[in-house]
Amino acid sequence: MTRWFSLALIGGALAVAAIGLGILPTSAESAKVVPPPTVDAPPGPAASAIVVLAGGCFWGVQGVFQHVEGVTSAVSGYAGGAKETASYDKVTSGRTGHAEAVRLTYDPSKVSLGRLLQIYFSVVHDPTQLNRQGPDVGSQYRSTIFATSDEQARVAKAYIDQLDQARVYGAKVVTTIERGQAFYPAEGYHQDYMTLHPRQPYIAMHDLPKVDALKRLFPQAYRAEPMLVSKSGIN
Repeated sequence: MTRWFSLALIGGALAVAAIGLGILPTSAESAKVVPPPTVDAPPGPAASAIVVLAGGCFWGVQGVFQHVEGVTSAVSGYAGGAKETASYDKVTSGRTGHAEAVRLTYDPSKVSLGRLLQIYFSVVHDPTQLNRQGPDVGSQYRSTIFATSDEQARVAKAYIDQLDQARVYGAKVVTTIERGQAFYPAEGYHQDYMTLHPRQPYIAMHDLPKVDALKRLFPQAYRAEPMLVSKSGIN
């Protein structure tokens, strides 16, 4: 356990107590539905597609999308750096170029890229925070869409421009788009972390409320039974 992780647990416990007393708002209370994208990717003939999203600690990003209808796999990992540095101990230094990310495999006939991005911008994270989410600080927690095709990059850019022009947030969206970056699955103990450790203070404060927000704000997209890596596997 790293020093950062130990401090996160202590801070998380204090924050959970503060939430219970009504002192701090939960992530679910601050979440809101942003407008759907005016430009979206067509379903096409492919039975599955992949996009990699980064938005803070991958535990919560993975946990939310495992509850989204049409997502057939959500794997926590690292993107943006070299294979040699794709490990938790190295990535947490903030010097590898990697971001904690989640590779989503989804059925385009059931959920579009645009809907996934709408959920990403609505409940998964705050896209106006530069190199941080909640208590997690560093470029490894940046908001990034790792597009796997030119079309994905086009849709993502158009959506970011749309949200900025509509002034949906109180600040500019800082989400970046990166192409041509390899994805490396994270260590096994990071997979399905939210489901396996629901009482962990960090999870209780920062991540479970996001799933509650998904259920509340996107009821048609919500799936009660998560698609766990232990069931779908890491391919």
